[in-house]
Amino acid sequence: QVHLVESGGGSVQAGGSLRLSCAASGDTGRHYCMGWFRQAPGKEREGVATIYTGGGSAYYADSVKGRFTISQDNAMNTLYLQMNSLKPEDTAVYYCAADRTWCFQGMLPRHFGAWGQGTQVTVSS
Repeated sequence: QVHLVESGGGSVQAGGSLRLSCAASGDTGRHYCMGWFRQAPGKEREGVATIYTGGGSAYYADSVKGRFTISQDNAMNTLYLQMNSLKPEDTAVYYCAADRTWCFQGMLPRHFGAWGQGTQVTVSS
């Protein structure tokens, strides 16, 4: 199993950008589906983007397509989420997740067994 630690959250005005990082340690010698989820107050945790560490397409939620980009640095065992053109509705705690499975569109939190502690992103209008 992998251990995940997120960083890079913060406060930004609408239209601004942030980059989140997720450092993976532990059993990083295998391939995983890794992803970003978010949870706003009073709402369910929702998928943002996923990517397979062995290569292939990334998947995005419709709400972030064209604004967010998920990427990875396998040499550094790090996952990133570049967030541009941020909106107040992007405000949430963002979580990194991983599991030994292929990625597919519309993955749910129950598909992932490893989670980071979360990092807060606040977008003000």
